[in-house]
Amino acid sequence: MDPSSEYTKSEIPILEQEKMHDNEAKVSTLYKALSNGDKMEGAMIASDLEWWFHGPQDCHYMMKMLTGNKNNCNSKQFKFEPRSIDAIGAEYVIVEGWEGAEAYWVHFWTLKDGVITQFREYFNTWLIVKDVNPQIQGIFMSATKRSKSSILWQSHPRDLAKRSLPGIMLAI
Repeated sequence: MDPSSEYTKSEIPILEQEKMHDNEAKVSTLYKALSNGDKMEGAMIASDLEWWFHGPQDCHYMMKMLTGNKNNCNSKQFKFEPRSIDAIGAEYVIVEGWEGAEAYWVHFWTLKDGVITQFREYFNTWLIVKDVNPQIQGIFMSATKRSKSSILWQSHPRDLAKRSLPGIMLAI
C-alpha cells in the first residue's frame, strides 16, 4: 500500500490484506516472466482483457509483450523493471517504474478472483488515483472529509521530479 494513503494495514481486514498480498505476488510474477521471455499462463490474464493507454502512441510496449507482438516493434527493446508494486484494496495493483530521464510509466492492474481483467498503462504521465466513494468502517464520509482523504496513490517523482509531464487522475 502506498505510504501516502490515510489508512494503515491494521485498519484493513485480514482477508483483504491476504488478497492484496496475493495480487501483488501475481503481478510481480507477471513482470518476472515477461523479463525472462517466458510465455504467460492463460489463467493469469483474462482472454477479454480490457486495456487502456495514455501516453505517446509509439510506447505501447506492454501490450506488445502481452500479445506476443514484441518482434513487430520498430523501436528499441523496452524492459519493464518495476520500482514499486502497491496493492490498493482487494482488486487493484499499481506498478511504477522509470528508465533514466527518458521514460516513466505506471501500470494499473485490476484483478477479479486472482485473474487480471483490466490493464491501464500511463506512459510519461503523472498519475493520481482517487477513491470516488470512500467509506470508513461502512460509514460514508462528508464531502469535505472525502476530498481530503480519498487519494489512494500518486506518482513518486524521484529522479524525474524536474521533468514536466502531463498529469491525469484515475477515479475508482
